[in-house]
Amino acid sequence: MPLERFSIGVGDRFGREGQAQLRALETAHRMGARITPVWNKSQREHTLTGTTPQDTRRRADRAVRAGGWPDAYYVDADHIRMLTVDDYIGPCDFFTIDVADLIGRPPAPESASAFLKAVSGLTGSQRLPGLRAPLEITETLLADVTLKYLGAVEEAGRVYRHIVKKKGPADIVVEVSLDEADAPQTPGELLLILAALGRQGVPVRTIAPKFSGGFLKGVDYVGEPADFGLEFGADLAVVDFARPAFGLPSDLKLSVHSGSDKFSLYPVMHRILGDREAGVHLKTAGTTWLEEVAGLAAAGGEGLRLAREIYASALARFDELARPYRAVIDIDREALPSAKEVAAWSSGDFVAALEHDPACPAFNPHFRQLLHIAFRVAAEMGERFTDLLDRYRETIEERVTDNLLRRHVGPLFLGGPVRAGAAG
Repeated sequence: MPLERFSIGVGDRFGREGQAQLRALETAHRMGARITPVWNKSQREHTLTGTTPQDTRRRADRAVRAGGWPDAYYVDADHIRMLTVDDYIGPCDFFTIDVADLIGRPPAPESASAFLKAVSGLTGSQRLPGLRAPLEITETLLADVTLKYLGAVEEAGRVYRHIVKKKGPADIVVEVSLDEADAPQTPGELLLILAALGRQGVPVRTIAPKFSGGFLKGVDYVGEPADFGLEFGADLAVVDFARPAFGLPSDLKLSVHSGSDKFSLYPVMHRILGDREAGVHLKTAGTTWLEEVAGLAAAGGEGLRLAREIYASALARFDELARPYRAVIDIDREALPSAKEVAAWSSGDFVAALEHDPACPAFNPHFRQLLHIAFRVAAEMGERFTDLLDRYRETIEERVTDNLLRRHVGPLFLGGPVRAGAAG
């Protein structure tokens, strides 16, 4: 089954917002953008919330049945490695093989020699449609990529073959993720990485390189969107070239993986995707858990009290919660309101500080980032938290649908903000 031109990660920490997210995609479909949903939840998130990959599969299937979703959908084994893949093989059909930690691990000498010989024909100037200047593939670049990336690509091959041995090759999607590397990959490096994946026999259908700039949890891209656009366009040209050149799947596309709210990038991406008639997988889109907190706060009463409590606990446990996310957050502790101050906030005060609206004077990106990584606090509350999610279901679902559609799906796939129900 080919992966649609557009696909999107619909992660859901607590497994209750699938139908609300599907409603956003249904509206987009009526307006001309067909987008495949991919439920993703990482091993870290499963551990912190006490769930399993089987739970994600059950929740996704239930949302699809209840909402009458008519098209393809997937459940992603997110950020898996050989040590963690087995638990995901049964319930998942989309596998994000994360090899970023293995970048820099040297390959065996005989493996390196064979790869260098196989790709030696790529040396020189490679003129790729869509690139203003040719890619210069030098002997030095070949040697550097072999040393830096070949070991990681070989591990992706081992993980893929392990999955196929247990599950079979049919109807699975493979993503290879490099986005948590220390440095961005250049277009020349990406070209050779894709060549290596082709030699490994990995039918990679989305590739997630690291881009320049800052992709942080819960806030917008940090950097110059025009510079990102140049990288993005160049990588699309590389992917177009690599498909036939290295025997890779015809539906191979880029995955923009990191970060949560990439608002300033969506207009740039929309224009480039349209110009090139290209596809994309948006790995992380929306911040469903934050919309749940905002929905509780907006509901007032016990919902607001619990939202305040979650923040107070998160503030007290800042170091513990931040430790796993140090590379993807930028929180100024001096800019965080005290628990006492938040305890006096109204529903409007809390939502204004949390909701990602940079034009609002009350918006606090540091407050938002801290709550983004505080889902562990809510998970520990158990039924106190989930019962309120059920009690205030209508308010929360409206926010989840609106956030995904208006802030993410509309600007990226349709070219501008769209509100739920806009297509009738």
